[in-house]
Amino acid sequence: MSFQTARHETSHLVAIARERLQNLRRRDFVAGAALIDGRWIAGEQRDVVVDPATGEEVAEVARCNAADMEVAIAAAERSFDAWRELLPARRGELLRSWASLMRHHLEDLAVLVTVEQGKPIAEARYEIGYGAEFLEWFAAEGERAYGETIPSHKPASLLHVRKQPIGVAAAITPWNFPVAMITRKAGAALAAGCPIIAKPAPETPLSALAIARLAAEAGVPPGVFQVLVGDPVALSTSLLRDARVRALSFTGSTQVGRLLLEGSAETVKKVSLELGGHAPFLVFDDVDLKKAVNGAMAAKFATSGQDCLAANRIYVQRRIYDAFVEAFATAMARLKVGHGLEPATDIGPMTKLSVANKCRAHIDDASAKGARVICAHQGDRLGPNFVSPTLLSGATDAMLIAREETFGPVAAVLPFDSEDEVVARANASEMGLAAYVYTDSLRRALRLSESIECGMVGINTASFTGPPIPFGGWKQSGLGREGSRHGIDEYMEHKYVCFGDLAA
Repeated sequence: MSFQTARHETSHLVAIARERLQNLRRRDFVAGAALIDGRWIAGEQRDVVVDPATGEEVAEVARCNAADMEVAIAAAERSFDAWRELLPARRGELLRSWASLMRHHLEDLAVLVTVEQGKPIAEARYEIGYGAEFLEWFAAEGERAYGETIPSHKPASLLHVRKQPIGVAAAITPWNFPVAMITRKAGAALAAGCPIIAKPAPETPLSALAIARLAAEAGVPPGVFQVLVGDPVALSTSLLRDARVRALSFTGSTQVGRLLLEGSAETVKKVSLELGGHAPFLVFDDVDLKKAVNGAMAAKFATSGQDCLAANRIYVQRRIYDAFVEAFATAMARLKVGHGLEPATDIGPMTKLSVANKCRAHIDDASAKGARVICAHQGDRLGPNFVSPTLLSGATDAMLIAREETFGPVAAVLPFDSEDEVVARANASEMGLAAYVYTDSLRRALRLSESIECGMVGINTASFTGPPIPFGGWKQSGLGREGSRHGIDEYMEHKYVCFGDLAA
């Protein structure tokens, strides 16, 4: 394809994005001001937000600094007593109002997510609803933060445990789910009675600032929910060093998670981490082939492969290996690459060029080591952030893609012979977030659900997340849990109280 044709294609995508942004019902969603202590701060310096599909500038946002973070922490601390003293039912009402406003403005929010993150618009719409669900879930869960009474081991004494909010919390969130990862953390913290400061990824600040506007409109008081955008190191360092910040929640890479955990040690914060994934997807030869292929497609290509739950190592039992690869390649060929705002798009751009380059490095490494590369090369004409869905047949454990999380639309399919063999290979990773097992044997499913070293296992399904489930990983995939009744505990302290001398 000629340079002029490629430039014409990019111009077409730029026009699509500009039109959708110009037609937003809420133009203030792209104002780019940070929310600090109930005030919208434009900032003396500004950062540029770009559409990863085109490289086009779509907005400017405030660049907050350490002084701004100091103001935010002080405001959160001031707001703590009044917020914790609100009845849980009242806090729940505010969370439900926030969720309702998100649903009301779903289309505008989805456009923002697609333009700054790149995911297809249908997936962006789903994320907005998914994010609202966490607010609704924790709105109710705040009223169920039960303590316990302990049978006394001391004469004439009464023992009980109560749960109390830990204090000011911080959330550092990623670019692949820029709305849902904020509401999953903020919903739990606010329901527990904790103010929370959110620092979204610099690539995707617009949707975070937009939902902050809706939180304020829902009646969340100043200082209780704040969003600061800017340099990740400067803002994170301020949060880590300040003892007033009692809890820190982070979703992102294991490498950054290690640094945040180390930085939190000085002030002994309560830390919850949802880190990298390297999900094994196990297909046994007793399963229906079509069901397994459909599951692999869903598990691999959601969010254009930029998902910590994405199937990264697809192990297929040797007897059906060739048939699976053929069917999988046929299904992949139907995926359409394009701008996320185009209705037919299945695979959008990678949000960051570094992610696209890592995908290409994994493809090159696998090819050099003997893998068969099956690719339609649809994204080549669109720009450097696009990666065409690529299948690596005949992959081995010696290849980079079998040892590292790819985070893109590149699927490695590896053969295996026995159950014991594939379990050992699946567990041979420092990661342990999620795994998938496809088999028609109930006994095997039960065995593997026990033996696989992951925090979450899907049996014959690629869809298992949601507010009621405890989301989190084993090993170096994280600490703690988000969602479910356990998620609120990340923002609460357990206080034991002993009433003695009751017989007097």
